[in-house]
Amino acid sequence: MAHASYILISFLLVVVLNVAKGQPLVPALFIFGDSVVDVGNNNDLYTIVKANFPPYGRDFSNHSSTGRFCNGKLATDYTAENLGFTSYPPAYLNLNVKGRNLLNGANFASAASGYYDPTAQLYVNIYLQHTIPLSQQLKHYKESQDILVGIVGQSNASSIVSGAIHLNLYALGARRIGVTTLPPMGCLPAAVTLFGSGSNECVVRLNTDAVNFNKKLNTTSQSLQNSLSGLKLVILDIYQPLYDLVTKPSENGFFEARKACCGTGLLETSILCNKESIGTCVNASEYVFWDGFHPSEAANKVLSGELLAAGISLIS
Repeated sequence: MAHASYILISFLLVVVLNVAKGQPLVPALFIFGDSVVDVGNNNDLYTIVKANFPPYGRDFSNHSSTGRFCNGKLATDYTAENLGFTSYPPAYLNLNVKGRNLLNGANFASAASGYYDPTAQLYVNIYLQHTIPLSQQLKHYKESQDILVGIVGQSNASSIVSGAIHLNLYALGARRIGVTTLPPMGCLPAAVTLFGSGSNECVVRLNTDAVNFNKKLNTTSQSLQNSLSGLKLVILDIYQPLYDLVTKPSENGFFEARKACCGTGLLETSILCNKESIGTCVNASEYVFWDGFHPSEAANKVLSGELLAAGISLIS
């Protein structure tokens, strides 16, 4: 059901430099992607691909299930903290007032989406479930730009956009772009269960696919940087950091990397990971994965540090 969760692990960081003392390093953070970074955009969609119920969010503030596919914070939540924000970019579809709330950014991500519309359409065709593909997320972002113009004026809004970090948004004025690679997809607990032929090891062919994709991503990114005027493009590697957590868990402070915390830890995600799931672990911080597809809060904290280090040049 949620096999597309990592198809679009890439998230977009839209940021603007702000050197005012005591202020966040960047005044706004805008995020695009799938369930890895969705903070609740799917909550009100007609879909079973949701995470707005226990035990999701059990280690989040107030122990609340917000729609995050995690026991607590996402890597992007930690990124916001690392940049100096005191709150996280809210789900764009859940904003009560799409006005000044946007000045600190927004999250456009939607679980089960992908780079291409057919990925999202697959869920509609097979499961009659809806999601927000990247193309629609970009439309929402363009809508947010228009709202920003109404709040701060065209000149200020243009400065925000041109000084921000984006993914594939050059035509909308982006000049600072950060793109995450695909993770070791063959190491996800559900992937090992479904495609590991009874082994408890990472599925080599799936990891090879991810590595090949990432090589092409690097090549394409270099080409874009050479051909697009004023573009600053950085590839943020998520593959190696997560692979290291999975293959060397004890060296990184984890106890379990094959099984996830929720339920049996072999497959469950979304509605299959619920408060009735038998076997859910007590301490998720010992696990690399929270459910069959998504990292735990503890793993997200490690990954966010790696992403911040790799992306320093985008905010300097």
